[in-house]
Amino acid sequence: MRRLPRNRAAVRGTLATAVAGLVASATLTAPAAHADQVTPGNFTGYAFDQCLTPTQAKMDAWMEHSPFAGVGIYISGDSRACRSQPNLTATWVKKQIANGWKLLPITLGPQANCLSRFPRYKDDKVIAASSANTYAAARKQARAEAAKAVAAAQKLGIDAGSTLWYDLEGFDSTKKVCRESAMWFLSDYNKTIKSLGYVSGVYSSAGSGIKLLDDARVKEPGKYTLPDRLWVARWDGVANLESPGYLRTDGWMPHGRVKQYRGGHNETWGGVTINIDSNFMSLGKGSTGTPGGVMCKERVQANLSRYPVVRVNANSGTVKALQCLLRKAGHYRGPVSGRFDNTTLQAANAFQRRNGFNTVSGFTRKQWTSLLSIGNNPTIKRGSAGVAVRKLQRTLTAATGRPMTYTGVFDAGTEQQVKAWQKQVGLPQSGVVNKAAWRLLQQGKIR
Repeated sequence: MRRLPRNRAAVRGTLATAVAGLVASATLTAPAAHADQVTPGNFTGYAFDQCLTPTQAKMDAWMEHSPFAGVGIYISGDSRACRSQPNLTATWVKKQIANGWKLLPITLGPQANCLSRFPRYKDDKVIAASSANTYAAARKQARAEAAKAVAAAQKLGIDAGSTLWYDLEGFDSTKKVCRESAMWFLSDYNKTIKSLGYVSGVYSSAGSGIKLLDDARVKEPGKYTLPDRLWVARWDGVANLESPGYLRTDGWMPHGRVKQYRGGHNETWGGVTINIDSNFMSLGKGSTGTPGGVMCKERVQANLSRYPVVRVNANSGTVKALQCLLRKAGHYRGPVSGRFDNTTLQAANAFQRRNGFNTVSGFTRKQWTSLLSIGNNPTIKRGSAGVAVRKLQRTLTAATGRPMTYTGVFDAGTEQQVKAWQKQVGLPQSGVVNKAAWRLLQQGKIR
């Protein structure tokens, strides 16, 4: 596949030309591109969507306090409930991606022709019902709608390689013309999105659009161009990727699904209330970590199964880990011997005094919790990955007394352990480790 120029402006310029040509001629000639800013990337975790793009202040509050790290935004489509999006700009998009948000750009254009609530306005369209030439009119609509979606994405700085979602609201799939026109519309939408270098996604209800797509995958392979990813509306209140009875277990798995598990409701995080739909997603390769745990040049492991109380004259690998950590914190300059000698005690006492602990002839679980968590740490939550997550997993092992697997991925087990610690210390069980939570850990808060 031919690559576009690496320069982002050149990429967008080339794609803009391709989109303009597509709108004019309905041909599929634009090359694909994979620039350096792709969304949502590799992620497994929670997302929300709202009709109106939230303000920056709301996004900041929810990044710091809510369990959500993904957000659905309506970037195009004449049938959107919120056509006016005053907050949605290229600057807004750039800021959210820089802050770690995973964006899910949505188009809500022509809808199934058997839905009574569409068209929503006087100037929006429904999917053409004419069946002549295998729904050629519907397919032409789809190509134009996909081109508009790509143009909107480009304008917002959403790069090629990102997933663009088409929102096809639930409809009566027993009606043949309604069903088949919708399927051919989605087929050409998917084909066009892919031809322009983006990843195609379709949102629909489990019982209509999603079931039809999965049935086509199994029963009519090759007939339609299917989406790369599915977004299933199944309001069963369960934050997983399953939709039994409508979607087979093998389709778009392991990392090609989003599930909207709860419909419109208010949630308040950080004092900010937003009316949202709740989603769980696993896309790309899912959230992935890297091996890690060696703390110092002596190749001493940081990832202990326990961080117990250690006392003067102890001799163990646990003491080696303590000596390494105290060295990293600037308190210890002796050899990593594994023996809790007087030099080690002096370093431990210096750490204790500096961090508000009583000096004792040893090192306690509270002090392990503090030592393991020191540093300038980012807010992390379900789906986060990397060094900060491994640091948290070590800290939680000390704080709760329950061993963890040090994956470097903020997975379900890590979320459960965070909530256990939050309950233990009397905090709301959000599963989010933000700046305030890190401060408590650094103070050695374990009960």
